Amino acid sequence: MNQPTPGQPAPVPVLALGDVLLVSLQGELHDGMAEQLQHDITSRIATNRVTGVVIDISGVDMVDSFLGRVLAEIASTASLLAARTVLAGMRPAVAITLVELGLTLPGLVTALDVDRAMELLSQRGS
Repeated sequence: MNQPTPGQPAPVPVLALGDVLLVSLQGELHDGMAEQLQHDITSRIATNRVTGVVIDISGVDMVDSFLGRVLAEIASTASLLAARTVLAGMRPAVAITLVELGLTLPGLVTALDVDRAMELLSQRGS
């Protein structure tokens, strides 16, 4: 994994659990980090046998319109590459903010926690 340059935040880790990628967002995700995450996930899906992506946002206090768009784009790109994306751990305040911003996050399935997200991905037929 590339080391961050001085003054730059560390990249968001993307863990492989079998054929599922698990991404756990913690704290604030700056625009550059969100774009890098999108690129990293897309690359991993394209080069590995990934069938699902779980993005855990339980550690995120706020989702702005940019991050909402990036999450939706990750789901759309993953879908084009035959992988399903589940957004897990959304806090009520984040859900309210997304609704207030008018963001619908097309292509994203949600789950209350990572365990339920993994269950959803294991149900291949749905």
